[in-house]
Amino acid sequence: MAPRNLDSSRDAGILTSLARFWTHSYAPDYLGFGALLAAYLVLVFFVEPFHRMFYINNLNIAFPHAEAERVPVWLNIVYAACVPLVLVIIYNGITRASFHKHHNTILGLAIALILTSFLTDIVKNAVGRPRPDLIARCKPASGTKPDTLVTIDVCTETNHHTLHDGWRSFPSGHSSFSFSGLGYLAFFLAGQLRIFRDKNGLGRALVCLAPLVGAAMIAISRCQDYRHDVYDVCVGSLLGITVAYWSYRRYWPRLSNRDCHEPYPTPGIEVEDGEGWHRVRDEEEGGPILGRRVG
Repeated sequence: MAPRNLDSSRDAGILTSLARFWTHSYAPDYLGFGALLAAYLVLVFFVEPFHRMFYINNLNIAFPHAEAERVPVWLNIVYAACVPLVLVIIYNGITRASFHKHHNTILGLAIALILTSFLTDIVKNAVGRPRPDLIARCKPASGTKPDTLVTIDVCTETNHHTLHDGWRSFPSGHSSFSFSGLGYLAFFLAGQLRIFRDKNGLGRALVCLAPLVGAAMIAISRCQDYRHDVYDVCVGSLLGITVAYWSYRRYWPRLSNRDCHEPYPTPGIEVEDGEGWHRVRDEEEGGPILGRRVG
């Protein structure tokens, strides 16, 4: 019986250690990020959109297909992901931020971008809304009747991506991605410069507004290229900025908080931030449970 009890105690100790690691680290966040990334890649490479029926004489989808986009996908990644990443790293480096602050800043940005991309592609594929340039992509076969609902079967375009991407108009992916990354940057700068706490200095507020202006210009370019209409762009922008704020608030206090420039502590450490208590010190580590007011 003794060896069996010893093994049981050892197994219980291992499970306790694993549970403690799970609740006192960012492991759930990284696991969630990995799952979102895997799911997004599946959507990109293996899922085709729903193909709505259409009229070949529908003027709303008869715009020309722009071969050269004003902001192609790779450049949108540079603007909305790489630029915010570089700027937050530079800012934290100049202010001599802790590793914890660097970590939370980058993790929040990464989750905002991948979650936005995942949600956007789910909706795109499920809705299957034709793009404004669908007819030019489709190249309907001669003899296709106008004023008659037709399917993708009338299309003669042989490039798989060009054709099927014609049914991925809603919402705008460029808009959601740009407002997610640049929106997160705007929230980060607003917290670091305390524009909603001190409420002075228009210059600082304009600095925080600049990323949103950039995101808006990227979104507008999608209408100029006839890839989307205003409805697609507005919904995509709203989706991106909403996810950006959601991700930001998971790691940072509200922008009017006294310590809005500092991220929340590591999971398992609690402080009072005006929105509830978080534990400062684990009682198993020894010593009293202390509180530090930051709100």
